[in-house]
Parts: sequence; C-alpha cells; structure tokens
Amino acid sequence: MTSRVLLLDLDRTLVDLQSYTDYSAALADVERLIGAWSDADVPDTDWDRPTQACMAVLHSMLGDSRWYEVSAVIADHERAAIAQSVAMPTVTASVDVLRSVPVAVVTLLPVDVATEVLIAHGIEVGDGQPVDLVVGRDASIRPKPWPDGLLAACDRLGGPAAAATMIGDSSWDEEAARRAGIAFIGVPSSPSGFPAGVPVEPTLVAAVGRALGE
Repeated sequence: MTSRVLLLDLDRTLVDLQSYTDYSAALADVERLIGAWSDADVPDTDWDRPTQACMAVLHSMLGDSRWYEVSAVIADHERAAIAQSVAMPTVTASVDVLRSVPVAVVTLLPVDVATEVLIAHGIEVGDGQPVDLVVGRDASIRPKPWPDGLLAACDRLGGPAAAATMIGDSSWDEEAARRAGIAFIGVPSSPSGFPAGVPVEPTLVAAVGRALGE
C-alpha cells in the first residue's frame, strides 16, 4: 500500500481527548437545551454510551437550526478536557514522517477544538506543518460514518480518494473510509475496535509506515 494522501482521525488516534471529556455532563446539557430528539441510524462502536449519544444527536440534528447550539454545548466540555488530554503512543515519532505527504485530520470535533488540542501536543496545523488542514464538525458536512468529510479533505488536498488512506481507531472511521472508496488502516484503542478482516496496526507510526509503503 502506497498512499499519496493521509487522512487521520484525531481522538484516540493522535490524541486521547475522549477519555477526559465529560460526555455525560454534555449529554445532560443537551437534554436541558432541546429535550428529546429523534434517534440517528449510526453504527455501534466501542465508545461508551454518553459519547456515542452525543455524536448521535449531532447526526439527528443535521438540518435543524438548533444544531449549532447543540454542537457548542458539547464543544464546551471537549475544550475543557484539552488540558488533561494525552498524546497517543508513537505520535511524536510520526510527526516528521507526516511532513512527507499531504495530511488532513478528519474529526468529529469542531475545527477550533481540534486545532487547539493538536497544537497543545506539538502538532502544528498549516502549510508545511505535519497536518495541512483539519476537517471537523460542521452542519454543512455529514459527519463520520458518512464519507463527506473524507472526500472534502481529499478535494482540498488535491488528491483523489484512490490515492488516500484513512487511519483511525473506530468503526465509524472504517465505515466512512469504505463509503468513500478510501483505503483504511485501524489503530484499535480496544480489542473490539474492528471486525475481523479490517487491516490494523498496533501503533500510529506502524500504520503510517504501512500506508506509505515503508
């Protein structure tokens, strides 16, 4: 496998923010804000119930004017966890390698929160940096497991989906890549992260090396 574009998930792939975000409190804040909402048809993952529920409500609210308020309420809790977040193993070893190809982070976090947490762990964003751009939570882009963010990243980086590899820790990452026609390598954060047959590597640096044919 030799890729000319890398797409990376953020949470528990580059940095573990999720484990330190109080998604239970975020979900309670969302419930106080909007009451009930429709169920969203999203796949199971190894996330805990509050985390999956917060991501699912953002799916179910697409097209609703209250989406922005809901996203902002959840983002307050995500931003509050940045100081406690930790880089995933081998991220430091991967940073220099990432400069060799166009790289986008495609995440369920808002762009501003994602950029803040990356910079907090020494991963700069912009031209000539390890990460060229971030495609994050936005009402105009259907989030993972939809493929829209991955395809938008390829378009902005100037590379076709066939030249890209997505690296992520969750079944939502894998499904988004499959829907987009993009190769996928998993770096599972739990033993049940992926079904049998999904290519996986134990660390980010191993996954990046595999994607680049090293």
